[in-house]
Amino acid sequence: MTGGSNAVAPISRNALRSARRLLSRRGREEAGLFLVEGAQAVREALSFGSRVTLLASSQPERDADLIAAALARGIRVVTLSDSDVAALSETVTSQGLFLICELVASPQLPRIADPRLVVICAQVRDPGNAGTVIRCADAFGADAVVLTKGSVDPHNSKTVRASVGSVFHLPVVAGVQLEEAIGWAHAGGLQVLAADGGGRSLDELARHDELSGPTAWLMGNEAWGLPAEQKALADQVVGVPMWGSAESLNLSTAAAVCLYTTASAQRR
Repeated sequence: MTGGSNAVAPISRNALRSARRLLSRRGREEAGLFLVEGAQAVREALSFGSRVTLLASSQPERDADLIAAALARGIRVVTLSDSDVAALSETVTSQGLFLICELVASPQLPRIADPRLVVICAQVRDPGNAGTVIRCADAFGADAVVLTKGSVDPHNSKTVRASVGSVFHLPVVAGVQLEEAIGWAHAGGLQVLAADGGGRSLDELARHDELSGPTAWLMGNEAWGLPAEQKALADQVVGVPMWGSAESLNLSTAAAVCLYTTASAQRR
């Protein structure tokens, strides 16, 4: 599915089959491509210069600006029928707009000259949580998000949608061992804080100015959190204080609170 023609035609059966294969992790890895759905994610992919091979729309009049942007870059554009949309979409109500582009996550930890804020997700398996963490990291100015081995594929369509385009904005790493990610963070001069309900209060660290330095947040699995051996890799274990009756916060909410509090301290 490479293109250079400015002709807009209905998607071919072969192209549709190839696009459908990208709904599976194996298909994405074999092709080196992934499927992006929805106007915001499509717009961000085009704006941030991702290597796009195809844009597909069920309503070309509605999507005329995005189609024009794609054609200006020599990207192949095709139209979709309702049945084509149903074959490609994993949402209940699809916008009928898709991109195919090269994988953006890297299996290699990046070289960052002066890292200040990083998120390391240890076996985070819910695609919505992973995408929301990436979105929060982007919102609060993080330098990178690392999804360790055993985590969800960041190119999963639900993860990409939940990131609302943020997957294109900052380095995302996938598939590295947790110990390697922790070592990388320490080598870059970051303190590693493990988010866990039983640790020191986040408020206490903020009061003592312990969040203003370069920091990597280690976030655990949705179901079992961080086992003792993983928490032992961190410099400190930190919990978000809660004053209501809720038993706990979900992963993405806890990540948002930790990242916001740290980014605020770093900017004071």
